[in-house]
Amino acid sequence: MRRQRRLARAALLLRDRNDTPRHGLLPQVPSSLVPSISVARHCCIAKNQRQSPSWWPPGEACASAVPSSVPSSAPSGPGKAEGVNKGPPAVPHRSIRRRFSVTDHVIAPPAAADVAVEGTDARFPIRRVFCVGRNYAAHAREMGKDPDREPPFFFTKPADAVCDAGGTLPYPPLTQDLHHEVELVVAIGRGGRDIAPEDAENHIWGYGIGIDLTRRDLQQQAKDLGRPWDWGKAFDRSAPCSPLVPASRIGHPKSGRISLSVNGEIRQQGDLADQIWPVADIVAICSASVELRPGDLIFTGTPAGVAALKPGDRLEGEIEGVARLSLAIGAPQDRG
Repeated sequence: MRRQRRLARAALLLRDRNDTPRHGLLPQVPSSLVPSISVARHCCIAKNQRQSPSWWPPGEACASAVPSSVPSSAPSGPGKAEGVNKGPPAVPHRSIRRRFSVTDHVIAPPAAADVAVEGTDARFPIRRVFCVGRNYAAHAREMGKDPDREPPFFFTKPADAVCDAGGTLPYPPLTQDLHHEVELVVAIGRGGRDIAPEDAENHIWGYGIGIDLTRRDLQQQAKDLGRPWDWGKAFDRSAPCSPLVPASRIGHPKSGRISLSVNGEIRQQGDLADQIWPVADIVAICSASVELRPGDLIFTGTPAGVAALKPGDRLEGEIEGVARLSLAIGAPQDRG
């Protein structure tokens, strides 16, 4: 019962802060705790204290005791629950403040990154973004590499580099050579380490189509100097993505045409079956290095045909049987 009350108060605090995201991956509070949540809104443990806590909803009384049992039909209005004493506001017990404080941060936490989900208002929370380099043989060759002798390698983008496709993205700063790279995106719904290839599909929540936008000139400079690629790959809005589609709806695609057109002209096309390392292997290899967790995205590499973009270009991408996206490249953002 004590643990249930703690969970109830935690869920209440999240609700009252109005920051509970609409994520399909967010753990749900058991229905058996709903009466406790109802009562917890108006109850806090305290002795000989009369000051309302700063996080308590304005104008609502905070009872001085928590009943030992809560009837399943307990109403949810202030002071309505059976067995709850009305009284002056009280401060939550120090153990409650310690566990569920809403002022733990020295600055306001940033908004959580997320991406749309097809057919619903719910969104998929993004934890990390991994990208696979040179996973299609033809693209590896056009980049001057031998795909038959190189294992897959990974680089990362910030979670907030992911943005919903469909709008207009400003041409990014510091580059004169912005390139498109269309890719299958894998969304992890169940975490794990050292995931076996044959078990990888059990860890995948869904799929989408995304574009790995690349400042090719900055990437090449980094390569020439033997430096990381971050400035070429990991910039603002560098990973536009379609709404994700659950694997429960479309299965786990192992083949299908992937293409990208710019202003109606096909630039990139290939087939998922052409991947050097299929999705199951990518998940296994990545999880051998880092623990994958729910909310991770993996951009799985691009087929041949990468090329430069300019302001005014319109992009249309599609993976057969999976998803589509569209977006436009706008003028450089005014940085004055």
